[in-house]
Amino acid sequence: MKTLDDKRDVKKATLLSLIPGLGQFYNKQMFKGIIFFVMFVLFLFELFTFGIGAIEGFITLGQVPMVDHSLFMLIEGTLQIIITIIFFIFYVFNIKDAKAVAKRWNTGEHVNTTTKEIIGNLLDGGFPYLLTLPAYLVMTVSIIFPVLVTLFMAFTNYDFKHIPPAGLVDWVGLKNFFSIFFLSSYRATFGAVFSWTLIWTLCASTLQIVLGVMTAVIVNQKFIKGKRLFGVVFLLPWAVPAFITIMSFSNIFNDSIGAINTQVLPLFNHLPFIDIAPVAWKTDPFWTKTAIIMIQGWLGFPYIYVMTTGILQSIPEELYEAAKIDGANAMQRFNTITLPMILYVAAPIFVTQYTGNFNNFSMIYLFNNGGPGSVGGGAGSTDILISWIYKLTTGNAPQYSVAAAVTLIISFVVISISLLVFKKTKAFDMEGM
Repeated sequence: MKTLDDKRDVKKATLLSLIPGLGQFYNKQMFKGIIFFVMFVLFLFELFTFGIGAIEGFITLGQVPMVDHSLFMLIEGTLQIIITIIFFIFYVFNIKDAKAVAKRWNTGEHVNTTTKEIIGNLLDGGFPYLLTLPAYLVMTVSIIFPVLVTLFMAFTNYDFKHIPPAGLVDWVGLKNFFSIFFLSSYRATFGAVFSWTLIWTLCASTLQIVLGVMTAVIVNQKFIKGKRLFGVVFLLPWAVPAFITIMSFSNIFNDSIGAINTQVLPLFNHLPFIDIAPVAWKTDPFWTKTAIIMIQGWLGFPYIYVMTTGILQSIPEELYEAAKIDGANAMQRFNTITLPMILYVAAPIFVTQYTGNFNNFSMIYLFNNGGPGSVGGGAGSTDILISWIYKLTTGNAPQYSVAAAVTLIISFVVISISLLVFKKTKAFDMEGM
């Protein structure tokens, strides 16, 4: 039976928890209180020994050339912001915990007060969180931290004129984004590169998806013999490393000595009324774009083929038999049974094909280095946004801040489209939710 001494003032517990640990001490949870208080002290120690200086450096980005390193200050400040956010989350949790435990005292519920009970409850109820905590820490360091650094860099003037420590970097706000969209030199380049990026993504991704689905549907027909042989043949483009395949195709499509112009196209000239001249695969922008779209279709369709084959084998044969009885022809059965089943299962994978090609650096760079020709701003006629970023950061006059701004635009486009498609297709809706 609870006594009056076992009651707790909820407001007092909440106020005491403004200093992490004190609210837990008030609730007779000594072990938890010690842990919370130690974490609070460690944060204060980190803040006064490193944090304040890191935040000041983040705000100023340095004042004395050759002494202050703006980039290091930006990175250290970003790290401190992450640490502060994590502590703030812990701080809010600490207050809510003290308040919730005080209410449990007053309602007569059991409260874990001993060290053994607290650890046991943590291992029992908090095991999933303990198990995923390392993953969250790794994600913070390997994903969130670099993304934030890139985000902040997009609002600076970090370029070949401002390379620390010899030159200091300054905050310039939205200037880089303004230049990309409104400054004539960057606007024309961004417009050309972005429009080609969209065309490349749509054409190359759609081609490999259509080829993969079509070959899977054809090979899985009952009248097709030697299905295993077809499976091996169709997997060859996937088995060979893409780096080697792209470099090989780069030589095959060479204008003067490539196999396409010297061996393949002349074969058609033996036919009546046909005279095909050599094609400028690597010197004419149109034909270069055509070539890389075809090559990507060849490289990408095996994965779609394998996945679609698995889906087709899981479709009950009774559905097709019922459709035949109802008088549905082959195309109607495909449209009403096969295609919906494929899309229902594979829609998220198809989205990743588009987002992957949106940032397909290897295909563009290895085939013709983004060429031929130039559309200004250091970009070639077949450069997509990701390869243009590479050139912006590795050229003779690197524009790191502009590259960071373009990176954020890419991320915004990819994330927005992905979320929209996932929402429309309900790709990640859980059953029963």
